[in-house]
Amino acid sequence: MTRARIVDLSHPIRAGLVTYPGLPAPTITPHLTREASHAVYAPGTEFAMDVISMIGNTGTYLDSPYHRYADGPDLAGLDLATLVGLPAEVLHVDDSPGRGITADALRGFGAPGGAVLLHTGWDAHFGSPSYAQGAPYLSEEGARLLADTGVALVGIDSLNIDDTESGGSRPAHSILLAAGIHVVEHLTHLGELPARGALFTAAPPAIEGFGTFPVRAFAELPADA
Repeated sequence: MTRARIVDLSHPIRAGLVTYPGLPAPTITPHLTREASHAVYAPGTEFAMDVISMIGNTGTYLDSPYHRYADGPDLAGLDLATLVGLPAEVLHVDDSPGRGITADALRGFGAPGGAVLLHTGWDAHFGSPSYAQGAPYLSEEGARLLADTGVALVGIDSLNIDDTESGGSRPAHSILLAAGIHVVEHLTHLGELPARGALFTAAPPAIEGFGTFPVRAFAELPADA
């Protein structure tokens, strides 16, 4: 059997990582150190148990409808069929002079039940102050077009799927999540994917009463791709 090639599309999470300026960075502390575990387990056996404290908006994460709407499905309410092995269409706009991804740029994209991934190249700035300034985003008209196509998920390798420099308005989040379309932000390595032919997965833990959480997002490509 020929295995598919896997492309990791997630940023690693570490203590102190700043994903979105102004939001708290994760902290990692030991609950049981390896040294302390020697008193608990048999000789030669040791374990480490750690506690992580972080906001759900850390690293590469998925927004469920509950993130925006109180009556929307939370992370535990998501159908795995809308998160795993989605046929992916990748729009490469990393050389675009404008910040907003327009509906015209998205014409012909958006298969029902699939994923549309927006490759802007902005992930090159992740972890630096410049990541928060002038970031590309999905326009309101672009979000409406994708919502009308019936896609299951929209992802972007930028600070936010909305323009965070236009005030508190979040039309892309509002439109997509109202339609039950998941949003994945802070992707990376989308430049390694073809426009079509990959399968995309981004599944968060099933947490009740929670709307956003990190995912291990990845794409599967044919071994000869």
